[in-house]
Amino acid sequence: MAKVPLVPIGRPLEQILDATTRNANQKASAERAGTLTERRETVHSGWGEKYAERVRQKGKWTARERLAKLIDAGTTPFEVGTFVHWGKTFGELTSPAAGVITAFARVEGRWTIVIANDNTVASGSWWPLTPEKIERAQEMALRLRLPVVYLVDCSGLYLPEQSRSFPGATGAGHIFKKNALLAAAGVPQIAGVFGDCIAGGGYMPIISDRVYMTEQAYMVIAGAALIKGAKSQKLSSLDIGGPEVHVAQSGCADVRVPDDETAIAQIRREVSRLSTPAVDFYRYGAEAAPPSFEPRELAALLPPDHRHAYDVDQVLARLVDHSLFWELWPERGREMVVGVGRVNGLYMGFVINRQGLIDDPERRGGLKPSGILYREGIAKVSAFSRACNDDGIPLVWLQDISGFDIGVEAERLGLLGYGSSLIYTNSTNTTPMFTVLLRKASGAGYYAMAGRPYDPVVQLSTPLTRLSVMEGRTLAIAAFNTKLDDNFEIASKDPAERQKIEAGMRSTEERIEEDMDPYRAAAQMDTDEIVAVGELRAWLEVLAECAWQSAGYRRTKNPRIWSLHDFAALSEPR
Repeated sequence: MAKVPLVPIGRPLEQILDATTRNANQKASAERAGTLTERRETVHSGWGEKYAERVRQKGKWTARERLAKLIDAGTTPFEVGTFVHWGKTFGELTSPAAGVITAFARVEGRWTIVIANDNTVASGSWWPLTPEKIERAQEMALRLRLPVVYLVDCSGLYLPEQSRSFPGATGAGHIFKKNALLAAAGVPQIAGVFGDCIAGGGYMPIISDRVYMTEQAYMVIAGAALIKGAKSQKLSSLDIGGPEVHVAQSGCADVRVPDDETAIAQIRREVSRLSTPAVDFYRYGAEAAPPSFEPRELAALLPPDHRHAYDVDQVLARLVDHSLFWELWPERGREMVVGVGRVNGLYMGFVINRQGLIDDPERRGGLKPSGILYREGIAKVSAFSRACNDDGIPLVWLQDISGFDIGVEAERLGLLGYGSSLIYTNSTNTTPMFTVLLRKASGAGYYAMAGRPYDPVVQLSTPLTRLSVMEGRTLAIAAFNTKLDDNFEIASKDPAERQKIEAGMRSTEERIEEDMDPYRAAAQMDTDEIVAVGELRAWLEVLAECAWQSAGYRRTKNPRIWSLHDFAALSEPR
């Protein structure tokens, strides 16, 4: 029982796909990855070099320069929320990444969440969705018990848009509640205050365990411009709430430092004092190892056309250490694959939708499409999800799903009830769950597979992702159903009416296709980040280490006493 029966999976790419198919998939993936890179660079430039130079002329670093100095040498931050507000304008202005950088970042060998106001975008102001993006990062830190580092340089709300960022359940004030919840959970918070911190920007660092202020920084409820008499008394915001006030007098900050460089060095020093990460302990003697097959081959393996199938075992083989995997109940609910593998030496549970046609025992040798949830598959996933939660194994959901089975037989078999059981399970799990939308993420299947409404710690999309209730053509048919015959052809014989219906269906289909664009989802925070398929393994390595870094905050069983062993034993043939 103590031994997790990992077995080799996967084959070389040349044995799976012919050269023509490999090259076609690779080309399509490369084009989309190129677009992703270009758009990232656009976001990372903020409002451009002109504004970055203005920051430097004040003797300060830009937010991205601070982040680069904060992280360990040779490491890369893994940003979330890069494309919030992508394609959105506010009058003539844009708000790249909603004016704030949120990222998983390794500091002194420990994973942290960094939240940094982009001081090249309206002096780090909060735009619509900026508070929600900050709160989302704080929630990730709370769920994983990761230290939070705030790099604060914020002039408060961008006032022309304050009505969309001040009120509401996720308005700016909710940031401070998250500060408090993190403190109550014992999650370390460290703040560096580097410049303007007005109103909410001044409140954000206060609950932190350590607050550093540079000589350029001030924290004020209201700046000099709003205080009557400040002009006649020749007071500046620095005089009202600078480090002389808050370090030497009010005690709202802890340490006064001369500049950005010193502040970053001191923040790194504070992080180094935190407890040693538990990652090595939870490897149970294993070593971190790459897959036996190159993860970048996923770009050639995954067809860009969502109607084309692929072998999900080959996907898993390019994500788990040594391409070793323990699949549970392989003969039941075959539209789903569930099992356990290691990522960087750490156990992770995986759920993935099988693609193509599978046997249908209920039809006596017939076939049925996978990528759909049927009764047995739902039951299998529910049991696996519950067991992983009970055993403390983090879960990765790899979605490529069209939805639930439908029809008379599906209703007779009680799919609504089985689906409700799965939704209940995923809604109440406390083990960390991470969701990846590989391609299709459709209908209630998206919900059942731990989609964003069911609070995975992080949800990633790829450039191939299509997130919607249903495909554009299918939705157009549903919308114009009363105008169609039983074969879904236009019923009218009147040429003018037919032309009008055709135009309406085409317009509906085109609009839905646009809505399914992953950048649209990322812009409105319906997904956390877009990553190239070749980057998925690197992301899983980060998420695995983040899930196992902190000890004692959630149930974690050693592999000898996993419930999964009991399930496997009971399902063995006599």
